[in-house]
Amino acid sequence: MATPTGFLREVRDELKKVVWPTRQETIRLTLVVIVVSLLVGLFLGGLDYLFVRALKLIIK
Repeated sequence: MATPTGFLREVRDELKKVVWPTRQETIRLTLVVIVVSLLVGLFLGGLDYLFVRALKLIIK
């Protein structure tokens, strides 16, 4: 069984291997996520609107 100290040592060693993104990469990828989220939200909102309208036509 691993000791807590050994575990923390392994965590530290693994974190040294991580390649962190640059500030520019972080900003660019954040903007991509925001734009994609907005597009998906608009698409799903549009589908919801169409389904509600269709359901109202069916019910009446």
